[in-house]
Amino acid sequence: MCGITGIVSNQPVRQRLYDALTVMQHRGQDAAGIVTWGEDGLRERKKNGLVRDVFHMRHMEKLTGNMGIGHIRYPTAGGARASEAQPFYVNSPYGIVLGHNGNLTNTDELAELLIREDRRHLNTGSDSEVLLNVFAHELQIRTDGEPTPEQIFDAVEAVHRRCKGGYAVVAMIVGVGLVAFRDPNGIRPLTLGRQERDDGTDYMVASESVALDVSQFERLRDVQPGEAIFVGKDRVLHSRKSASTVRHTPCIFEFVYFARPDSIIDDLSVYKTRLRMGEQLAGKIVRDFPEHDIDVVIPIPDTSRTAAVQVAHHLGAKYREGFIKNRYIGRTFIMPGQAERTQSVRRKLNAIDLEFRGKNVLLVDDSIVRGTTSRQIIKLAREAGARKVYFASAAPPVRHPNVYGIDMPAASELIANGRSEEEVQELIGADRLIYQDLHGLIRSVRHDNSSITEFDTSCFSGEYVTGDITDDYLHELEQRRNDKAKQQSGTASQQFIGSDDLSVEQSQAVGSL
Repeated sequence: MCGITGIVSNQPVRQRLYDALTVMQHRGQDAAGIVTWGEDGLRERKKNGLVRDVFHMRHMEKLTGNMGIGHIRYPTAGGARASEAQPFYVNSPYGIVLGHNGNLTNTDELAELLIREDRRHLNTGSDSEVLLNVFAHELQIRTDGEPTPEQIFDAVEAVHRRCKGGYAVVAMIVGVGLVAFRDPNGIRPLTLGRQERDDGTDYMVASESVALDVSQFERLRDVQPGEAIFVGKDRVLHSRKSASTVRHTPCIFEFVYFARPDSIIDDLSVYKTRLRMGEQLAGKIVRDFPEHDIDVVIPIPDTSRTAAVQVAHHLGAKYREGFIKNRYIGRTFIMPGQAERTQSVRRKLNAIDLEFRGKNVLLVDDSIVRGTTSRQIIKLAREAGARKVYFASAAPPVRHPNVYGIDMPAASELIANGRSEEEVQELIGADRLIYQDLHGLIRSVRHDNSSITEFDTSCFSGEYVTGDITDDYLHELEQRRNDKAKQQSGTASQQFIGSDDLSVEQSQAVGSL
């Protein structure tokens, strides 16, 4: 999962790009980058680490220009080397800089064609570089001078024909303008905003609306599936549907876990969807466990708090904060190795004994992926004196890999894969395990006024909305991206994936030059 943003203005954009990346830091903590363009030409700063560590004052001062794009990353394709930090750049045609959120599912095929037929060179194993070169090639064969909006849109249309998977893209064509587009399924989010100024209108795109909020941009709308946006250096907005066929199926896991609760994605409030997830989960508990003896509901911080409050309310039980979170430890779900995940849980959470001692406790989490965190947290609750420990997941069992940009590709590492709910309950050590139903989750996210009728639920259902995912593809993906493969490639020792902060020692390790 990554975060992207781009701004076209008549004023310097560096601070607003920095602020946007900072509020989207939850989307990726492996690397950060900003590229700007102005009278001094292209200016770039990118490096492994958190936004605050990558950009110091001396770097910000050099990022001159009134147009720019930014990117924050954690790797699902390629590696975690500094050379694979985004945005990526190619010098032909014009000079194009691109940042990408998502994952292409036909990367190998595209890479081979780019090298053999398009005569382009690839420096990394990143699918984002492949996507950039596809766009650059398609634009080059259509233009013989400064590209028109229609030529740019034609190039994006060709990208949609060639590229499969989930992707949201922001690109800057040097001296021309800003381009943003979204895959025909709208799997990965992208929103558009504007800011009226005395000298005209500034435009901004970002993965989440919170990035618009922090710089006081008005949220206009989401970029539609298959739509391309172009804002020239004259700050005139152009848009066109650039895919012949669209089917709007946004990733439902954005609402479960990844997005900030104060974001609006596809006109849906993440906060409200999580409230409804709690309501639906409470209903499931009442149906499956009508004679429950729950004394207190305790959330696993932070994502599950909104749902847990509603669960407690509807069950008539007390809501308490039973765990204190160390905010300098990473998100264990996306940490690179099993040993790191297990070790980090106790460093990450500490139990308040008085909330557990002698009580029947219901722990609520947003989801259960590998089960490492759940098992360790239940153990913490028992050590704190809980009489019984029940566990509820606001999402259904995660049984299948996600291939569209979320780093849970290895089915063998998913605790619910090939197991019943009772078997998962035994493995994590809960006295009772309650999962949300998939239809309940969909109802939670899709409210009555939503125009969206379906979602990408592949990690729960195994149904892949792009229609091109085979068993062979999933097997090959697992061999490439399971924990063992990451450790052998060195990814696990290099990447820093976590919550909004790292320890002082880690920050120094990835600090700026």
